[in-house]
Amino acid sequence: MTRIDAKFAELKAQGKRAFVAYVMAGDPDYDTSLELVKGLPAAGVDIIELGVPFTDPMADGPTIQRAGQRALEAGMTLQDSLDLATEFRRVDDTTPIVLMGYYNPIYSRGVDRFLIDAATAGIDGLIVVDLPPEEDDELCIPAQKAGLNFIRLATPTTDDKRLPKVLQNTSGFVYYVSITGITGSAEAQADEVGPEVARIKAKTDLPVVVGFGIKTPEAARAIAGVADGTVVGSAIVSKIGGGEPPAKVLDFVKSLADGAHQA
Repeated sequence: MTRIDAKFAELKAQGKRAFVAYVMAGDPDYDTSLELVKGLPAAGVDIIELGVPFTDPMADGPTIQRAGQRALEAGMTLQDSLDLATEFRRVDDTTPIVLMGYYNPIYSRGVDRFLIDAATAGIDGLIVVDLPPEEDDELCIPAQKAGLNFIRLATPTTDDKRLPKVLQNTSGFVYYVSITGITGSAEAQADEVGPEVARIKAKTDLPVVVGFGIKTPEAARAIAGVADGTVVGSAIVSKIGGGEPPAKVLDFVKSLADGAHQA
């Protein structure tokens, strides 16, 4: 059982939904990012989604693209992202960390080396948005053999014919993208998301967590009410990008987490 599996079991026993917060590693710099990440669990975050900055983030909207650019300009690398996770693990050995990014930096490092280093750093799961199920032998299956969950995205365009392929070899949870498009581009609607979550849950026993387009505590509560949890990224990252101090960012995160936990 991974930390992700344990967290969902714990939340289920408590009758609570998961709140997942996304932040970009190294945004706006390593030290500030580490301070933020260390503060997330106390702000109510159940799972941390840690973005790895990349030069061509095709699935990300402008807010997260700018976050990645700030991190890259600050010198952030894949190794630095793993180092940040290692530092976090010195103070927290229970909160799951999902590393989210693109395959190129992993491929450049070498899959075998990366998986060893990620496990050593305390990473629990991976979301690699540019590796489809047809490429599972590249990273998904080796990651699961190394004890890491490989989390797949389902979208509004994932029809019933495609869904089984998406769910194959997925573990930890299914990440349902609530809107068609890039991150931060529209607002998620619970009445539209609910039937899609139910459709996915009919095909898998994994928790289904919804992300993209969730910007307020009210939206987090509404979406968590029709899913096993909710993810907020762009709304948090925009606060960081606006220069708000970590304490204020974490206050905002807590309001989002409280909303999700009230569902």
